Amino acid sequence: MTDAAEEIAKALSKVGDGFLPGLIGIEFTGGGDGWTEAELAIRPELMAPNGFLHAGTVVTLADTACGYGCVRALPEGAQGFTTIELKSNFLGTAREGVITCRADAVHLGRTTQLWDATVKRRDTGKTIALFRCTQMVLWPKG
Repeated sequence: MTDAAEEIAKALSKVGDGFLPGLIGIEFTGGGDGWTEAELAIRPELMAPNGFLHAGTVVTLADTACGYGCVRALPEGAQGFTTIELKSNFLGTAREGVITCRADAVHLGRTTQLWDATVKRRDTGKTIALFRCTQMVLWPKG
């Protein structure tokens, strides 16, 4: 990873302090133009009562990776974004270890952005979930 990607990762990780991403322990491991990478250590508080990783934990990791990428890719003059649609397909789970996420921009338009993310087990590389979200770019009212 480049020094720039490491600096982006550090900055993105700090953004979540005091908010849900920081609360659950999401750490960014890389970032660049049109992509981010993050990871999350599994612990009991992130599990469902059935002993498996809670789907909301996986969605939060993927949505955070996509959302932070969206902020980095906003057009000049935009004031933010909001999610207008998200979809997850779960292919597996984990009970321990670390899960990773790679988010990539598919479309970076003036009014919308489309992001795809893949969540995997770090130890095996097995895909846990595929995720897609559409973001609406917010502009100042005027």
